[in-house]
Amino acid sequence: MATSRGYHHGDLRAALIGAALAAAEAGGPEAVSLRDLAQSLGVSTAAPYRHFPDRRALLAEVAALGFRELEQAYARAQADAPDARAALRETARAYLTLAFGRPGLFRMMFAGDLVDAADAPASLLSAAREAWEGLYRAVAAADPGADLAEVKRRAITGWSTLHGFIVLVQGGRLKGFMTEPLTEAELLEAVLEKTLTAN
Repeated sequence: MATSRGYHHGDLRAALIGAALAAAEAGGPEAVSLRDLAQSLGVSTAAPYRHFPDRRALLAEVAALGFRELEQAYARAQADAPDARAALRETARAYLTLAFGRPGLFRMMFAGDLVDAADAPASLLSAAREAWEGLYRAVAAADPGADLAEVKRRAITGWSTLHGFIVLVQGGRLKGFMTEPLTEAELLEAVLEKTLTAN
């Protein structure tokens, strides 16, 4: 099957995901329109629906791509680090890099109507779980003596601290409260300490 521009069936699906990713990175999830994507790719407005039943299904695939990229960034950070503490620091840095470097994609990855939906696709749930396991792995390696419950608690604490800071910065909510900007290095150290010493 080919479209008016000559896309074969699988090629158009990949092209739609790529175009949706570009739109999300430029303007966030709300910038993604199936009609606009079809027009930009030179296909009929009906063509995207042969691959995705609705806009949300396409957004879910883009979010899954983001989680896979995050997990890969975690793996690289941990492989290149000289020790477990450095690996945890670089894992946190990878999260920060994605959030501030690609904010539109980051927002889509954590859109509640995607990940938390009862009908969330397996591809999204699997990618999100693998990214979580990458963070969990770094926390566990930093304190081999901690039991599973403690590692999970520390991972959630560190993640929540980092994610909350990102949301506040991106929303401009800290400007009136900080007389001096918090540097990336200071943030990472604070999150790392919180993660390793959480009670």
